Amino acid sequence: MSKPTVIKFSSEDCGTCHKMSHYDSKVAGELGLDFISVVLQDTQTYRKYRRILISKYPNKEGMGWPTYLMVNNPDGDFSVIGEIKGGMQKGDFRKRLSDILNIS
Repeated sequence: MSKPTVIKFSSEDCGTCHKMSHYDSKVAGELGLDFISVVLQDTQTYRKYRRILISKYPNKEGMGWPTYLMVNNPDGDFSVIGEIKGGMQKGDFRKRLSDILNIS
């Protein structure tokens, strides 16, 4: 079984998304997670992972900026394990990811 992957859905013009990019992938890596950044303006990458986003947000209503979805098997028959929406401090982000993984 592969390790869970955190997929970050963000936008180039989102200041909060940019701020969190200074630590989000590093924190995910420290917790043993893979990390994929999907910027909505990067149409090739967005198309590849759109089906995962649409499974939670069929019309993107209720999404946060950024939205992080933790999934198993993102390139195949995926399952969404948890999500984090919106901006937060590094420690809070680490705690939220840990809570999804149920580790301390």
